[in-house]
Amino acid sequence: MKYAIMTYDENKKFFNIGDYIQSLAAKQYLPKIDTYINREELASYKGEKVKLILNGWFTHNTQNWIPSENIEPLFISFHINNTAAQAMLTSKAIEYLKKYQPIGCRDEYTVGILKDKGIEAYFSGCLTTTLDSYKVDDKERGKDTYIVDPLYSYPRKEKVFYNLKWTIKSLLNGDTFQLNKKRKHLKNIFDEEILNNAIYINQEPQSNKYNDLEKFEMAEDLLHKYARAKLVITSRIHCALPCLALGTPVIFINGFDSFVDTSRFDGIINLFNRVDVNSKTGEFKANFSLKGKITSNINIKNLELHHKIADPMKKTCKDFI
Repeated sequence: MKYAIMTYDENKKFFNIGDYIQSLAAKQYLPKIDTYINREELASYKGEKVKLILNGWFTHNTQNWIPSENIEPLFISFHINNTAAQAMLTSKAIEYLKKYQPIGCRDEYTVGILKDKGIEAYFSGCLTTTLDSYKVDDKERGKDTYIVDPLYSYPRKEKVFYNLKWTIKSLLNGDTFQLNKKRKHLKNIFDEEILNNAIYINQEPQSNKYNDLEKFEMAEDLLHKYARAKLVITSRIHCALPCLALGTPVIFINGFDSFVDTSRFDGIINLFNRVDVNSKTGEFKANFSLKGKITSNINIKNLELHHKIADPMKKTCKDFI
């Protein structure tokens, strides 16, 4: 049998390293990698029969969605976003998914929309919670705090000033005048020492600069960094979820208010120590004991709730292979 993992289309401006972290989560279970298949070209695959773990967000190219007959899939950690659900869940697609049910879903929202179509589905959680193959001994843990794309849904310089067209658009919709909002809200939550001394990481670099091999190397480099961190603070689920597997203390900063985001978090957001931020006022509340601002001296432990989903996923993936 041949084995494959997924690669991804870039959008015109940025790409998400989190996608490649999800592919690394699938790679752990494969005895070898024979080929790479682009997530947006599953229907076009004409190579030899392969086993492929289909985890992650599906899909941006809804016209090329139903996978080729030469792909033997495992549906686990599967997410259909509300922006794609109607186009994806055609009668033909429903018939296809029923062939491989039960479908393991990354979030409860996807479970619900599949069940509404008569498809057997269950909440599996995200496969990145099984990335403990990158875990290191605690004696290798350093003193670095990483802040990874906090409140990235807020206006930010990389996008506002990406090009002249985006700058003009940002001026017209008011985003340019909100560039300080993220810093202001973070200063409400964290003291200056932790904000000034942390190492900042961007998991959404510019497109058209790296090939797929380099992107996988970037994803692995981040996992190695997170595995040795003292603390990680992030608004990226594919930073926070791997940190749970790595045993690295992580705080998830939740400033999202659109249904596109809240739907994809349904069922996994409660796995984290979390700070919920009102995106308009900056007011916040934590689901852990917090008096005043978060400082570099914070001693926080992960909730360890992810094991109840990670362990069954490991078995499902091993059984599939």
